[in-house]
Amino acid sequence: MSTEAPTAIIEPTVQPETLTKEQQALKLTKRYSLWSAGGGLIPIIGLDIVAIIAAQVKMINEISKVYGVEFKEQRAKSLVSSLIAGLGIVPLGTGVLFSAMKILPLVGPLAATVALPTAAGAVTYATGKVFIMHFESGGTLLDFKPEKMKAAYKKFFEEGKDKVATATQ
Repeated sequence: MSTEAPTAIIEPTVQPETLTKEQQALKLTKRYSLWSAGGGLIPIIGLDIVAIIAAQVKMINEISKVYGVEFKEQRAKSLVSSLIAGLGIVPLGTGVLFSAMKILPLVGPLAATVALPTAAGAVTYATGKVFIMHFESGGTLLDFKPEKMKAAYKKFFEEGKDKVATATQ
């Protein structure tokens, strides 16, 4: 019988990696881009678009929290609509068109399943990136001007198509 006191094994603790606000927000943007792409796979016409917009609004809410910016759901929905409209009729119409194509026998669901997820993910990626850019410069939801973000949004949309396509392969 030993009189020695049991010794505790001390394991080194691993400190979690400290991320900047921008890095945290980019992680959220990437995650919600994939969620939006998944929303594009919903087979019910219109429900896919609702799921995509809901993911974008939730993403903006979480990015707002990272930056300590007050979130207002109605304002976020309005801004998302304005940003998408600012891309022009092609991306906006494409999402609605691909959603509606699901009704066509055989070819429709296949075409929609291929194209809508990429477009949805790219739009969500672009949305996240412009909000990060705005919040990084000290902006809020109240002073966000979609028309001033149009060029950056289009650039991020194109970048997002590549990111989503790569992530889903």
